[in-house]
Amino acid sequence: MTAVRANAVQIEYEAIGPRDGEPMVLIMGLAMQLTAWPDAFCRGLAARGFRVIRFDNRDAGLSTKMPSIGWLATTALLAGATLRMPVRAPYGLTDMASDVVGLMDALDIDRAHIVGASMGGMIAQIVAVEYPQRVKSLVSLMSTSSDPALPGPALQVLQGLLRPRPLRDPERGIAHTADFLRLIGSPGFPADEAALRAKVLRAIRRSYRPDGWARQLLAIQSAASRAQALRRIRAPTLVMHGADDPVIPVAAGRHTAARIPGARLRIIPGWGHDLPDALLPRLVAEIADHCGEAERAPAANRAGRASSYA
Repeated sequence: MTAVRANAVQIEYEAIGPRDGEPMVLIMGLAMQLTAWPDAFCRGLAARGFRVIRFDNRDAGLSTKMPSIGWLATTALLAGATLRMPVRAPYGLTDMASDVVGLMDALDIDRAHIVGASMGGMIAQIVAVEYPQRVKSLVSLMSTSSDPALPGPALQVLQGLLRPRPLRDPERGIAHTADFLRLIGSPGFPADEAALRAKVLRAIRRSYRPDGWARQLLAIQSAASRAQALRRIRAPTLVMHGADDPVIPVAAGRHTAARIPGARLRIIPGWGHDLPDALLPRLVAEIADHCGEAERAPAANRAGRASSYA
């Protein structure tokens, strides 16, 4: 792993797969590090010929930690955003989309397949809208258009999202994170308890950024609806969503796919809001097939059309 300077922040990244493979950029979700993309998932895509780039978003992992505005101010802004009041977040999803393009610039990647999960799916959608010429294809996993009319998280999940993370106690952070991941996991693909704890321990030993969680959550909560903007996406798009997602209900996946011209929708029974080991072969196969088909499509069908995000 290494780092580059992109969009005025330091971005930690890792490249997996053949150097001459077709670039695929993976964008992870809320407060998750690049290691949240399972190694088996990345190796599976690399085996299909892709050069897989996974990275830490700003305020997560080993990438730049953004300035704090204080816990009380952050909490007040979160409360306002949750109540759909206008708030000024320290940064937004559009800034994080610019980070993605900046990373591509730093790595001399002209165009790439863009794959995003959860918050990463929201960022990926913005990249496809604002930078169409940089996107070969789009994959939106367990994500949303951020339309305010869509159903939100289950009450227990919402409480977990808004609950403050232990700021100076990584051990409590391990328990807190494991409890939350267990809550949002896939009922049809339950995680092994030992494996779940090992995953959390690995992440927290690598980096512990509980305050970054709140700032990224604020970026999500303050984001404008992309319902109209999604109609301008011209990249071949695959939307995949779990039928049992308690964080972003499946209605959001359907809504997203319905607004992107020509998008394919895959709803998987038993899938929650995670990347369970048992589901990885299917995810790899569907994503690789989708991106491979986009590669083979006539250039005229793949060309992005200049548009602006609103």
